[in-house]
Amino acid sequence: MANNLKTTSASWGSPGRYIQGPNELDNLPKHTSKYGENVFAIIDQFFFEGLTNRISKLYEVAGGAFKSVVFNTEVTVEKVAETVETAKKFSPSVVIGIGGGKTLDSAKAVADDLHVPVIVVPTSASTDAATSSLSVFYLANGEHSHARHYFKNPDLVLVDSKIIADAPVRFLVSGMGDALATVFEAKANNASDSANYIAGESGAYRRTKTAMVVAQACYDMLIENGFKAKIAAENHLLTEAVETIIEVNTLMSGLGFENTGCAAAHSVCEGITAVPDAGKTLHGEQVAFGTICQLIAENAPTDLLEEVIYFCLSVGLPVTLEDVKVNPTKENARIIAEYSVKNSYWSAQPFPVTVESVMDIVLAADAMGRHYKEEMGF
Repeated sequence: MANNLKTTSASWGSPGRYIQGPNELDNLPKHTSKYGENVFAIIDQFFFEGLTNRISKLYEVAGGAFKSVVFNTEVTVEKVAETVETAKKFSPSVVIGIGGGKTLDSAKAVADDLHVPVIVVPTSASTDAATSSLSVFYLANGEHSHARHYFKNPDLVLVDSKIIADAPVRFLVSGMGDALATVFEAKANNASDSANYIAGESGAYRRTKTAMVVAQACYDMLIENGFKAKIAAENHLLTEAVETIIEVNTLMSGLGFENTGCAAAHSVCEGITAVPDAGKTLHGEQVAFGTICQLIAENAPTDLLEEVIYFCLSVGLPVTLEDVKVNPTKENARIIAEYSVKNSYWSAQPFPVTVESVMDIVLAADAMGRHYKEEMGF
């Protein structure tokens, strides 16, 4: 149901700086010099050795002290505290997170505890977490624990588009799935007058007009450039379409979700994660199917629904339950619906739902996806 905010005030949040381009990582000393001499980096285990050597050489030339630690675990309260103690011995001027979303979330938490600036360097464009002012925490066994919110977004988001283009194309496509939901969830939150996620410590605020424009541009650029970017990235080629999609997935989608809010698409995504026998799929892949569910729930025009489904099929995003490794049974639809309604963002939609109605929405979306896969020859 609508949240009916009792304020006309709106809020906006964004990173202090956003820089994107090929080999931009080589300019890291130039960027960190604005904050001080001691640079402490948390680097994903898959990149740790190679990037530690590469970055250490940069600081040998440029000057300054550089220390790196490996991220190879979950973002837990205990692990963050341990990393903070390690960092304190180095007296860092700035903390850098280099890697996937969990590595970046860890760096945000460590920097916040140390009261120093944070720079995030994503190694894929699979989610929009890089720009946000929050970290998602887990228990040691991998179970979701809580979200930790900060008073500001990262000081700098530094995106080396060459690294992104060399990553497996599935990550780039997954990021498109996350970005796909942005405008539809923004419009749902606008219609229900729900709060965004900016400055929540000070109250609940509406979306700015700027945020709604960004959300729409996110969709428009995604539809125009997504397929071209996928083909180029499959061949590890860095084209203007790839650069555009990196920005769409990282900056536009990030600004969009945080400044407008999530809705049904992310609700269904979270419900999918609750299915015990579900296979492993990426967040953005689940959100893509959730977006189709949201359009079904809203009884969106047929031409819009067809545009979204065709886009998903063209780039390889899921349009059915089987595509997200979920057996399409009523039992699984109920699990998705129950978890989704209980834990997530259906309240942002401008209409009420029940477990039964969400079950029907999920199964209808699955049937629609199967129909178009057959009709379009996928």
